[in-house]
Amino acid sequence: MSEIILYAIPAFVLLLGVEALSFRHIQDGDLVGYRAADTRTSLTMGLGNVVINVGWKVVVLLIFAFFYELTPLRMPADAWWTYVLLFFADDLAYYWFHRISHEVRVFWASHVVHHSSEHYNLSTALRQTWVPMTYFPFWIPLALLGFAPWMILLQQSISLIYQFWIHTERIKRLPRPIEFIFNTPSHHRVHHGANEIYLDRNYGGILIIWDRLFGTFQGEGERVRFGLTKNIKTYNPVRVAFHEWIAIYHDVRGAGCWRDRLGYMFGGPGWSPDGHDNRLDEAPTAIVTQGTSVSTAPSAVPR
Repeated sequence: MSEIILYAIPAFVLLLGVEALSFRHIQDGDLVGYRAADTRTSLTMGLGNVVINVGWKVVVLLIFAFFYELTPLRMPADAWWTYVLLFFADDLAYYWFHRISHEVRVFWASHVVHHSSEHYNLSTALRQTWVPMTYFPFWIPLALLGFAPWMILLQQSISLIYQFWIHTERIKRLPRPIEFIFNTPSHHRVHHGANEIYLDRNYGGILIIWDRLFGTFQGEGERVRFGLTKNIKTYNPVRVAFHEWIAIYHDVRGAGCWRDRLGYMFGGPGWSPDGHDNRLDEAPTAIVTQGTSVSTAPSAVPR
């Protein structure tokens, strides 16, 4: 089931190495490429995510099993159409999970890790959260529809494997039919952009059709500036993992009323009591040191 991610890791590492070598031997000044410290951080975040998920996947499996047993519905494991329905149901669930992860700050606090690199390469795909507990509610409806828990975990893994290869600058645009239906490197570069025009766009996992249907699609135009609107300027994995949770704590602690406390937790990234979007403010200066940084900002403001 979800173990196929572990089997895919050697291929991930091999492809990452090939891409890194391509930047060494085929220069392109328009591309960001790799930086050793950034790549080390991404790999460390990915390794931590794998270790944490060893236990967490068991919990998720039990949660899905609980809801699966509540429903009389059963999707037959020996019917081909079950897996077609599963593919679309999983991808739609991923779209809404991903969208909420950008629109609600406590979800963003987990997902921001993936956007924290100012580089965009295959190692960025491995930069994953150490707090993966925010995603499972979006897949509970699949269990209630009669998809067995192992089916859900399997399709989640397939989706994640697909999304690995789209984290690259090396592939430009693909043929129009592919670009219209599927999530591609071009579409996902937009998603990782900190440019104002690219914020909160292109949430699709395997398919981009959900973004076209729900009005969140944006094609790649101006040069993408990768990272956050206010970058954290650190390669320290612990700070990368938890900086936004710490920022939420400080914002909630300093809030003057419960309305503001709830806003800082459940409003969008950049929420402020006066309605201003803090993401669009000028980025604070930061003094970068080895593995960490000292920022003049009161808290780390999300993308």
